[in-house]
Amino acid sequence: MEGEMTRYFVPSESELSEAQQGLREAVVGTRDGLGPEIWGRGPFGVWQNAPNVGHPALDLGGAVRFKTAISAMVREVAICTVGVHYRAKFEFAAHRAIGIAAGLDGVALDRLAAGEDPGWTDDLALVHRYTQTLLNTHRIDEELHNELLECFGDQGVVEIVTTIGYYCLISLTLNAFEVPLSTEMTDPWPDDD
Repeated sequence: MEGEMTRYFVPSESELSEAQQGLREAVVGTRDGLGPEIWGRGPFGVWQNAPNVGHPALDLGGAVRFKTAISAMVREVAICTVGVHYRAKFEFAAHRAIGIAAGLDGVALDRLAAGEDPGWTDDLALVHRYTQTLLNTHRIDEELHNELLECFGDQGVVEIVTTIGYYCLISLTLNAFEVPLSTEMTDPWPDDD
């Protein structure tokens, strides 16, 4: 991908400005299971063209992924629900794998991608319903808010809403720049092309 022109340009290492180099160093080696090629993939390849916004976005993503009190399964339900809502192929494919590693059932995630009920129960079903409601109506009624609050507390509600919002940014970035899937990823919606 280096130097390849799509809707965004990924410069070679020798072409990086100081700000771009700082962003690259913040990405490479900090994402479990992802090699140095991650620099040109996902939202990172896009953000290196504007490191002034890319670095703060990366920092928020790190907080959402690694510094929240909500469980990894809860987080991944919210993220995958956002990815499906926007049909963000890269997002869903990447987080399907992360979700399975966190303990989510792959069949449930495949049902989610197909627009079916994933069959989650308890807190996972609640987070899925909350995420869908917020994405579809842009509002949450008092009853649903209180249900999430009772289950996760104030901090958990803020973390879940922040996760939803952050992954809306990611999904829209991936879709706007038509970020391609990595070769090892499976296209969740091959008929969309």
